[in-house]
Amino acid sequence: MKNTAYIIAFVFFAIIGCTTSKSTITSTDKPLSTQKDTVRIANDELQYEVIIIDPGFSTWLATRAYPRSYHSQSYLESKNRIYVSEWNNRVMQPHRYSPNLYEMTINYDPNVDYGYEVNYLIYNYMIYFQNTYKQNLDGYVPMR
Repeated sequence: MKNTAYIIAFVFFAIIGCTTSKSTITSTDKPLSTQKDTVRIANDELQYEVIIIDPGFSTWLATRAYPRSYHSQSYLESKNRIYVSEWNNRVMQPHRYSPNLYEMTINYDPNVDYGYEVNYLIYNYMIYFQNTYKQNLDGYVPMR
């Protein structure tokens, strides 16, 4: 069964799909200041993929995000359900929320086990997004 989720956000865009277990993070050898901020995680067996393209996210993820395994997968899934639900609500209200920030809905199915890495990236992207663009998707926003 193929499951792919996409998200396009900001003036640029971020596309988020889904992955599990095996993962790879791609980057280039260019300096951080000139590197295109692209984080990709893919699992060809399950055909899930996460691609996040947003200026500054790769650097933020490497320098400010909590390390992997800091939060449990169930915690990340719980927060992602809340964040994605609110994100999708805002996409549906373009007169109330900027369509430049909330361009496309996220297809995040809480009944699918996307694995730790996908949930980790989605969670951290949501934290990055809230802190960078002064948004609040659910009460308390961790400052990092």
